[in-house]
Parts: sequence; C-alpha cells; structure tokens
Amino acid sequence: MNVVIRDDKKELGRTAARLGVERLRGALADRGRANIILATGASQFEMLEALVAADGIDWPSVTAFHLDEYCGMPISHPASFRKYLRERVVDRLPQPLAAFHFLDAETDPAGECERVGELLRQSPIDVAFVGIGENGHLAFNDPPADFDTDEPYLLVDLDEKCRLQQVGEGWFACLDDVPTQAVSMSIRQIMKSKAIVCTVPDLRKADAVRATVEGDVSPLVPASILREHGDCHLVLDVGSASLLSGRS
Repeated sequence: MNVVIRDDKKELGRTAARLGVERLRGALADRGRANIILATGASQFEMLEALVAADGIDWPSVTAFHLDEYCGMPISHPASFRKYLRERVVDRLPQPLAAFHFLDAETDPAGECERVGELLRQSPIDVAFVGIGENGHLAFNDPPADFDTDEPYLLVDLDEKCRLQQVGEGWFACLDDVPTQAVSMSIRQIMKSKAIVCTVPDLRKADAVRATVEGDVSPLVPASILREHGDCHLVLDVGSASLLSGRS
C-alpha cells in the first residue's frame, strides 16, 4: 500500500483523482475502453470534483459501476447514492459514459445483486475509487466483513457506528431514519480491481486509518485487506493521518 498525505482536502482530492486518472488513461490507451468503480459519501467530494474536470479522458469509452446503495431507498431521497452519483458525476462529465450501472435496491435488492453482479463479472475493473468508514468498513462491508465470498454484490446489515456516521455527515436527521440494510460490493470483488485509489479525509477517520495501516489484516478492520493489494494508494489529509506512527 502506498500512503500519500496531503495538507488539505482540496489537495487530497486532486492527488487521488490524478492517481486514478493515470491508470484510467493507461487502460484506455491499451484497450480502447476502461471500467471503473465509484464510491460516494462526504469523503469523495473533492476527488470526484477533480476527476470530472480531468482532461484527456475519452469518457464514452468508460463504463462505471456503483459501489453500494441503501435498501429501500428511492432515488429522490437526499441520501440516495444513485442521486449523488448522477449529480456529482454523470451530469457533470463533458461527455456521456459508455454506461453507468447504478444499483437500484429500492424494491428487489437481492435481484439487483444478481443483475449488476453479472455485468460486473464480465467487466474487469481498471480503477476502483473507494473510501474507508469510521468503523473501518470498505464499501458497506462493516466489521466483521466477509473476506471469502466470491459474489460480486452482497446484502449486508449496517452496524450502529456506520449508521451514526451517516447521521453525522448530515445525510439523515436521526439514527432511526438510516436504513439497516444495503447492497454492497464484496471485499473480494473490490480486491480484483487492477488499481485501487482510497480517499480518506478528516480527523474522525484517524482511528480507522491507523487500524487499517498499522493493525492486523482482519475482517474486524475490513479496509486492512487493502494492504494485500499490489496497486493500492491510500490518500490522506493531515487529520486522517494524525494517529499514524511518526506523526503528532
């Protein structure tokens, strides 16, 4: 794992986007097409802003996959990840993507796991843009995460710390409003990506970052598995990196 620390969120976002764009351009040059995974949440704001503004990307040759989505969530809800990605990516790109395979888990989450999972099996991922939760989750794989399943997407239960994070970030008014289940890309599926760019700002993520980088690789810290990937870049700001050894 390559750990990169930047002074602020803006620089963090630019750095994370640049790392992903380099690999995206390489895939387009080699094959004439590319597949990416996009995460959501407050941690991705600056990275996505820089990504959609990047020059020299043939977006009509890029297919995107959705990392996770709440069960029972209509696209009209302010916390909908489909809404988030439409507004922050799809509607801002200078050219349309080849496809964006959104997860619609509103009425048939299990069926959606199968539908989009089959598309994903046919589409090797060149770059996965992901983040880490306050509880160390990767996508919505809360601890203890399933490191073994080969299914591309899973129905998962969300733990209280994960749900409280969503309230703290302002997506929901209270804990009772946060769904208790979600569709999530599996750990093994994320790890199949050729490159992973993990963007993690904010002091509130410092404990999770320290456990990810310096603790045991364990399902109890799902993001720790990223240390076993051959081309993973963990991009931090001063706050999220503050508890790493050698930093005050």
